[in-house]
Amino acid sequence: MPARTRLAGAGPASGVAGPAVRPASRNKPFDYLIVGAGFAGSVLAERLASQLGKRVLVIDRRLHIGGNAYDEKDAAGVLMHRYGPHIFHTNSDEVAGYLSQFTRWRPYEHRVLAALKSGLHVPIPINRTTLNTLYGLELAGDDDARAWLASRAEPVERIRSSEDVVVSAVGRELYETFFRGYSRKQWGMDPTELDKSVTARVPTRTNTDDRYFTDKFQNMPADGYTRMFENMLDQNGVQLELGVDFDDAREEKVYDRLIFTGPVDEYFDYRYGKLPYRSLKFRHQTLDQEWFQPVGTVNYPDEATPHTRISEYKHMTGQSARRTTITHEYPSAEGDPYYPVPRPENQALYKRYEALALETPNVHFVGRLATYRYYNMDQVVGQALATFRRIAEREGRAAISAQSAGRAIAAN
Repeated sequence: MPARTRLAGAGPASGVAGPAVRPASRNKPFDYLIVGAGFAGSVLAERLASQLGKRVLVIDRRLHIGGNAYDEKDAAGVLMHRYGPHIFHTNSDEVAGYLSQFTRWRPYEHRVLAALKSGLHVPIPINRTTLNTLYGLELAGDDDARAWLASRAEPVERIRSSEDVVVSAVGRELYETFFRGYSRKQWGMDPTELDKSVTARVPTRTNTDDRYFTDKFQNMPADGYTRMFENMLDQNGVQLELGVDFDDAREEKVYDRLIFTGPVDEYFDYRYGKLPYRSLKFRHQTLDQEWFQPVGTVNYPDEATPHTRISEYKHMTGQSARRTTITHEYPSAEGDPYYPVPRPENQALYKRYEALALETPNVHFVGRLATYRYYNMDQVVGQALATFRRIAEREGRAAISAQSAGRAIAAN
């Protein structure tokens, strides 16, 4: 029997499953079953329970809440992210305001360095400091940097791939230094085989701004992501069960409507074949020293280095501790699905599953895996809030229709 832990508005949820328990209320019908206790599922559970008074059962096959954003203190007492660094940033006032109901924030602007074969560590995304350091230049302003990059750029008649995007903007030398090896490791294929959207996400700057993100809201949950999820799910009407597969709950049919945040191809039993993903392997290490590196993340673009990056969590959390914890990330073809592989044929395959999803009554497909998109955390929250608005609007229309029908019966 799978391990279960229950949350029903009687105190904060546990991030780790408790003893095997089958709550008596499990046999009673729920208004909604939500599959997945990450951002999409947790936002919708909170909104449906707190705003519409719905009874919601949330299940997750993992033994913790928070999805890939789950964090915990390790044996050394360092707050770390089990699934690699999650840096919150957004330009959405709605998303920031919504999450602020469930957490205090710690200001944090993420910075990343690229460790090159030469031994240099330079800012990434490429900026004016990167160019001056790498080439011994003295570019004094944006115009100088823009002109220098333009002199290196190689025009591409039609931009089709990730390689075309970078080469046309900054030239082949910078492309080979920063992008080619990293992309080959990350995706398991050459950038010439990848959609142009992959490298379009990483800008090139002509100023000296060395922040990885430029969003107006850049903060980390002051008490961690897991605590924020606990507060979101601590609602009357929400029941949480961990270590539970969807197939188990699906067979019991104790719900009226379903919100599915898992892989859309899995929901349909891989009818058209599996959607391709890249995964990650993590090597967590606690070191008997206060600091390991100067910034939160250092990228390793050289293809000969097996890991893509090393992250150090104390930079992100602001925690003070004698020891420090770091994580090496190794891209993998096998494992949990993390990154949809951006190729036209994969998007075409997803469209076939999307058509099935649109035809499936009383089921909402929400989140990265359910919509086969590489969303940032704030985008998933925004998508979940938009889904809730549509549900609330539908519920409102249904209530009005029921009232009208009742009045018509009474009149007769």
